[in-house]
Amino acid sequence: GGDRRAGAEDSGRMLALGIEGSANKLGVGIVREDGSILSNVRHTYITPPGTGFLPKETAEHHRQHIVRLVKEAMKEAAISPSDLDCICYTKGPGMGGPLRVGAVVARMLSQMWGKPLVGVNHCIAHIEMGRVVTGADDPVALYVSGGNTQVIAFAQGRYQIFGETIDIAVGNCLDRFARVVHLSNDPSPGYNIEQSAKVEDPQFVELPYCVKGMDVSFAGILSNIEEVAEAKLKAGECRVGDLCFSLQETVFGMLVETTERAMAHCGNQEVMAVGGVGCNKRLHEMLVQMAEQRGGKAYTTDDRYCIDNGAMIAYTGLVMFRHGHLTPLQEATCTQRFRTDDVLINWRTENAPAPTPAPKQSVWCPARPEGT
Repeated sequence: GGDRRAGAEDSGRMLALGIEGSANKLGVGIVREDGSILSNVRHTYITPPGTGFLPKETAEHHRQHIVRLVKEAMKEAAISPSDLDCICYTKGPGMGGPLRVGAVVARMLSQMWGKPLVGVNHCIAHIEMGRVVTGADDPVALYVSGGNTQVIAFAQGRYQIFGETIDIAVGNCLDRFARVVHLSNDPSPGYNIEQSAKVEDPQFVELPYCVKGMDVSFAGILSNIEEVAEAKLKAGECRVGDLCFSLQETVFGMLVETTERAMAHCGNQEVMAVGGVGCNKRLHEMLVQMAEQRGGKAYTTDDRYCIDNGAMIAYTGLVMFRHGHLTPLQEATCTQRFRTDDVLINWRTENAPAPTPAPKQSVWCPARPEGT
């Protein structure tokens, strides 16, 4: 593969393999620097209705399937290890056990194949993949998934968080409600809520609407709808579909409100939904409506790119690699907490400096006694 790649670095033909495994989806993707996807294979850990996925079992699922997925991705892309320029993996945020599986395999491949490593922030990968797929230039990103809910915009060299959940993620709220009414986890609880919400002549059940400034809160809504569901379904006062409809309308209304405020604050006319919940067609409708009223444009992607996948990690890692981001082997760890604004986005600023570690957020703590 060496000769074919002569001068490849200049023509945007660099290749990366990306490994994503921060939650119940395990993905391996191979991507070129121009965003063309050579392969993007995925396997989801699906649990029985009424249950969620736990870190230990999810990590075990990833261990069972990851080597096969790497082989499949390489075969589908029709490349050999020598064609790759770097190995990218999800550094965080996510579940500790599942993340560790991806990090271990990435380190192993890096040493076996002699390729550099790039640890990627999962949230930033969603945004960068969304931008390359939709062609959005500088959108406000509504990042909504089972583990994250953030309203993000690019400012001062970083993806700044303008609003976020103060307790659980919107996807977690939807998933846990799906458990209460025993909806299937196949292909995902959120998808089945979306389908159930399409009942004829839906009845709106009023739920708490929790917007706190730019932030949102879903834990109280979940507690409330759990009680309401039990009482009303038993009394035959409403259907499961009515509850799904009401929950979607309420939580999506909250998200669109805070996203619109971020657009107004940033003077931004583009909005983009990313993350697993970003597949939801009703959320798309609401974002499109809001953006059009503002004279702006809403961008959405389908489930190939919204839902966690390896290609978004490979693409973002490749862009980072091109701009000097490298993860030395001894630092190729993973972390459950990794803020979106911790990474210097030097590929979106002219003449940006090489990355230095992000400044730690200043948190007050008592001074330690001398000599400890």
